[in-house]
Amino acid sequence: MQKIYMDHGATTPLDGEVLAAMLPYLQGKYGNPSSLHFHGREARAGLETAREKTARALGAYPEEIIFTSGGTEANNMVIQGVARYFSAGERRHIITSAIEHHAVLDTVAYLGRTGFDVTFLPVDRYGLVDPEELAAKITAKTILVTVMTANNEIGTIQPIDEIGRICRQKGVYFHTDAVQAVGNIPFNLKEQPIDMLSLSAHKFYGPKGVGALYIRQKTGIKQLIFGGAQENKLRPGTENLPGIVGLGRAIEMATTGMEAKTGALRELRDRLIAGLLQIEDVRLNGHPQKRLPGNVNVSVLYVEGESLLLHLDLKGIAVSSGSACTAGSLEPSYVLLATGLDRQTAQGSLRLTLGRDNTPAEVDYTLQAVQEIVTKLREMSPLFK
Repeated sequence: MQKIYMDHGATTPLDGEVLAAMLPYLQGKYGNPSSLHFHGREARAGLETAREKTARALGAYPEEIIFTSGGTEANNMVIQGVARYFSAGERRHIITSAIEHHAVLDTVAYLGRTGFDVTFLPVDRYGLVDPEELAAKITAKTILVTVMTANNEIGTIQPIDEIGRICRQKGVYFHTDAVQAVGNIPFNLKEQPIDMLSLSAHKFYGPKGVGALYIRQKTGIKQLIFGGAQENKLRPGTENLPGIVGLGRAIEMATTGMEAKTGALRELRDRLIAGLLQIEDVRLNGHPQKRLPGNVNVSVLYVEGESLLLHLDLKGIAVSSGSACTAGSLEPSYVLLATGLDRQTAQGSLRLTLGRDNTPAEVDYTLQAVQEIVTKLREMSPLFK
């Protein structure tokens, strides 16, 4: 039985070139980057080279890059760090969207329980935030707007440049969770109105457990943890040097020739979407055009998404029914509910996220498998007409 991986939104396989870049720092180059002797200097050189690669890939300055353990930590550093910076004053209002990753939603909810006001912006049926509504919600007490670049479940790409311009005009910090976007969407942070941006290496063929946070110079933010001067005192502790080196190589590769790679991915995505929509009572979730190049999210009426997922797994096809961070929940996707879907339709959702190694033949095999499984499951469903 062939194995087909279509869950790149959850994680991507580690690239062989990335592993090769990491290996010397797992073996011979084992120094602490904070040490002054030659082992430390060698390690420091690897660390700063990775920082330069990351900055170059994002169109930022190296001193604006802070390495973290991943996107969740980066999001927490931004939201809680900005909140701490403003905590002594009267400005205690944060705006986010209803479909953010839980790393954002849970953090702002925590702040809401500790004296901050939080506004959750609704989205339309495609999962898009309305910039005009955002502008109307910003008040004199607003300190931060945090809206993800692209949604991890439905793939919808937000108008982040327009959102950033509004925030800049209003004198409010703008942060975007770009975990799903880096490697799929180009960034030039020297030009874009973005103050802070989060990313995670394992979403673009890098190692797990390492990410980065871009913080524009002179942005007001306070540290969350204490114990050292690493990462501009914002993230103390000995750096995960092999992981950081891997991130640097992975983001360098992901952003080189991106247009050609994402173009090929879009062709596969559109082939998959077209085939799925030929199945009776299947609807596409997310925006039909403004979506990540490898993201496909559909609702299959009269079928449970989890059942469809498990049957596909038995055929060697790895997909998901939503975000990996909410796997195991019996509740329908809050993202799909926010777009206006009813609970039954939302529970029949399936997310297929393509990567660079997927082929047209794999797409066709998957389409045939989905058709067979849907037919079988609907025959057993009392809801199917």
